[in-house]
Amino acid sequence: QLQLVESGGGLVQPGGSLRLSCAASGFTLDYYTIGWFRQAPGKEREGVSCISGVGGTTNYPDSVKGRFTISRDNAKNTMYLQMNSLKPEDTAVYYCARSRDRFRSFCDYSSSRLYDYWGQGTQVTVSS
Repeated sequence: QLQLVESGGGLVQPGGSLRLSCAASGFTLDYYTIGWFRQAPGKEREGVSCISGVGGTTNYPDSVKGRFTISRDNAKNTMYLQMNSLKPEDTAVYYCARSRDRFRSFCDYSSSRLYDYWGQGTQVTVSS
């Protein structure tokens, strides 16, 4: 069965941290561009990070730059999103995804259409 399974979401106070994990089964993440997206109620899905399959180049939008860090462990076929200094506006369902791009040294989170495998999503709520 081909799937991505996220974990690590939950409720956190503003200024707190969470680490999301996404484990792949049935296919490899190795050398593929991978990314994290989020969707808040009433808003479109937006990319919040990506990491290339070669060289580990990362990209982030300004809204999360300096607070979020994407990483990957190819041996575990797992990707992560470390989120620090969380804000109420970070509240959303977070999705991990694998791109169609492989063996690229750059990555693009601007369009979800670049990604073909998706996790089921995990809720992150930032509230006091």
